[in-house]
Amino acid sequence: MNSANGLDNDYGRLIEAAKHLRLVDKEQNGKGSEIAEIILYGIMKNHYKALSAIPKIFYKQNDNDNAKGSDSVHIVIDPNGGFQLWLGEAKFYNSLEDARLYEPINSVEQMLRKPIMKKECGIMTNLNELDKQIENQTLLKKIKECFDENTSIDEIKPKLHIPILLLHECQITASTTEMSDEYKNSIISFHRDRAHSFFKKQINKLSSVHKYSEINFHLILFPVPDKTKIVNWFISQAKNLKNDADE
Repeated sequence: MNSANGLDNDYGRLIEAAKHLRLVDKEQNGKGSEIAEIILYGIMKNHYKALSAIPKIFYKQNDNDNAKGSDSVHIVIDPNGGFQLWLGEAKFYNSLEDARLYEPINSVEQMLRKPIMKKECGIMTNLNELDKQIENQTLLKKIKECFDENTSIDEIKPKLHIPILLLHECQITASTTEMSDEYKNSIISFHRDRAHSFFKKQINKLSSVHKYSEINFHLILFPVPDKTKIVNWFISQAKNLKNDADE
């Protein structure tokens, strides 16, 4: 296909992106996790108004490995001219039972370790995109100084936000055909219960982390009716794009 040969059109960009997708996760339970990473990237861009940056998928050692560290790295500019560092975690589960909540908490614990935090900060300071997107040179200088390798991680934590997206199969959603008040109330009640359980477990696990109380956590629960159908459709579309890339 001629439209797939360049990067000057949307289809060409999709093909280039598909080259880096891992179509089969090593662990069956994590299958489709890349879908959650893509959705988190969209949420960061469109809801939190994060600066455009290269998705973490480009920092994998090879196309069949997960990105090391956090699943997304973004900078958000405050209305008052300040800035925040957002390091995201994204999972796609077939349920939100208590046993599934420990994995993202463990991932966040790993993320907060000094070597990984330093690596994530290094990614941001080395991106040429920051120079293109931040016109305020004073702010740009502050951001680069904040994430410099000589800056203490403890100085960064008050600016740190961690969005945790749990894309999950939901029986309430699967049995619903319209966005009724009954559905909204049911999903709010269910998600409130899951959020309480999640943060209780996270506090028990991570409260000993230095300056834990100064870090901002955002739990994003995203229900879908059928994980298998979504994953299979995604894999099929991605494979078609990869095939086009090879032609």
